[in-house]
Amino acid sequence: MTRKQKKMLLRILISGGLFVAGEVAAAQVWLAPALFLAAYLIIGWDVLYKAARNIVAGQVFDENFLMCIATIGAWGLAIYDRVTGAASMVGYDEAVAVMLFYQVGELFQSCAVGRSRASIAQLMDIRPDYANLRRGEEIVRVDPDEVEIGQIIVVKAGEKIPLDGVVVSGETTVNTAALTGEPAPRDLVCGDEAVSGCINLTGLVEIRVTKPFGESTVAKILDLVENASSKKARAENFITRFARYYTPAVVLSALVLALVPPLVVGGWGVWFHRALIFLVVSCPCALVISVPLSFFGGIGGASKRGILVKGSNYLEALADTKTVVFDKTGTLTRGEFEVVDLWPAKGVEREQLLETAALAESYSDHPIALSLRRAYSVDGKERVGEVQTRAGSGVSAMVDGAQVLVGNAVLMEENGIKVTVPPRAGTVVYAAREGVYLGAILIADRVKEDAAQAVAALHRAGINRIVMLTGDTEAAGKEIADQLGLDEVHARLLPGDKVTAVERMLEEQTGRGKLVFVGDGINDAPVLSRADIGVAMGGLGSDAAIEAADIVLMDDRPSGLVTAIRVAQKTLRIVRQNIVFALAVKLGVLLLSAIGYAGMWQAVFADVGVAVIAILNAARALNTKNL
Repeated sequence: MTRKQKKMLLRILISGGLFVAGEVAAAQVWLAPALFLAAYLIIGWDVLYKAARNIVAGQVFDENFLMCIATIGAWGLAIYDRVTGAASMVGYDEAVAVMLFYQVGELFQSCAVGRSRASIAQLMDIRPDYANLRRGEEIVRVDPDEVEIGQIIVVKAGEKIPLDGVVVSGETTVNTAALTGEPAPRDLVCGDEAVSGCINLTGLVEIRVTKPFGESTVAKILDLVENASSKKARAENFITRFARYYTPAVVLSALVLALVPPLVVGGWGVWFHRALIFLVVSCPCALVISVPLSFFGGIGGASKRGILVKGSNYLEALADTKTVVFDKTGTLTRGEFEVVDLWPAKGVEREQLLETAALAESYSDHPIALSLRRAYSVDGKERVGEVQTRAGSGVSAMVDGAQVLVGNAVLMEENGIKVTVPPRAGTVVYAAREGVYLGAILIADRVKEDAAQAVAALHRAGINRIVMLTGDTEAAGKEIADQLGLDEVHARLLPGDKVTAVERMLEEQTGRGKLVFVGDGINDAPVLSRADIGVAMGGLGSDAAIEAADIVLMDDRPSGLVTAIRVAQKTLRIVRQNIVFALAVKLGVLLLSAIGYAGMWQAVFADVGVAVIAILNAARALNTKNL
């Protein structure tokens, strides 16, 4: 509990004690009213002050105003009964009870909001307080804003990495949980990219800064989280508009109830009392508080799982997802070429085929060459002589004094070498030595470990159309689609073609169903912007992801989308439950109060009781452990 909440709890306890004492001393003509008045002022002075301040500012109709009218009216009713000779403590204790339970509801609200903010605060704790800047042999502690690109910072064990950069000295292990929600640490060695917001766990490293603080990963994430509440969902906007017209209408209805029936049937005190009950019941705080709190809790719960939502409107839209469109490379696949199979010619060993191809590619930086060298993992550059690169087809190199050709079918055909096409789709590299065919090597982008699991979970969640867009060949795309259980695949697409494909699918959407596009955030910005909801994968360190997407999955796992959809659906269920429950109870008690079958205690439940139940229900949105 915060200090302010503890003070409120103390006021509630003191006022509650005085309220009980007043009930016990009900027979004492002057003591009981004095105890009730003390209890009322202790618990309600801030509500009276806020109402008076808002009236002066021209903002009359709010919950403080309704509470003041209802409770002061109850005092007036008690005094009226005393003057007319009907000695009763009913008005006094009702005034205190309404204010007391209203403040109990406010305390519950404050605690629930505090709990939601705490989940956001865990993420906000990634903000660095300082940077250790190296100036010659001296290390100076400075504000991260003061560090310039190219300067060297030193990060010790236990400190946050304050800015993005490249490790130039040392090695360590970092905790990325605050960014990704994943507890598994990552190793950093010289040459690796260091991302701001991570915590250095073990060794001392020196980092050359590549971005100013304002453009760093941590700064962009903080800005995203801090501004998430500015983009409201339709349900929130509805409640805001509803309260704007609802409160004046209720005050007018209560005024009519207090004045019109007595003119016809008499009984001014009875109808005035019913009007006060009507005001207490009608207070809209259960809706005004619980609906935004539900979305706030959903955003906070998602952030604990490494899912950043830029606004509650995107969370609301995500709950209505009916079509999911995935980019392939870097989203469903790792985005890294690897040797996945070899088909050596007759009489050639697999190791010989791989060794020859890797040595021939020793001096190339092409992704295919890098994958061959990673698979062979032996540095044999001294065995390689003259190398000629054949643009778009491969390389020719002297390996151990013999001419080796490594490349595609076109290169082999140009040199009169007959190849055997492998049975699997993908990027195929052929190799030949002194005009003799050695075999074929399949290089492919491996599917991520949880991709198939994520697609299956999306189908179970009611997503009836899951599509993959890729610039790869039809055969390669179809193989991935079959492996993952996708509904459709569209291959050989340029970035502009992907936008066209998404627009066509948007036109085919029916009802309120939404289309989600999931990309790696690097070259998919146009499609991320065009979809109903753009979701960026692998947001850790990706500027484009944070800028272009509506939702950012800070780890690199497709299953994060499943979690995000479940969080959104749970949040929307809670919002709808609160709206239906609050309106149904209030409407029922309003009708009963108007005809005299509901008293002040029922009114207190319809206001404070409903608000507390709705707030507790809204707090469930924070719990995302089992989603």
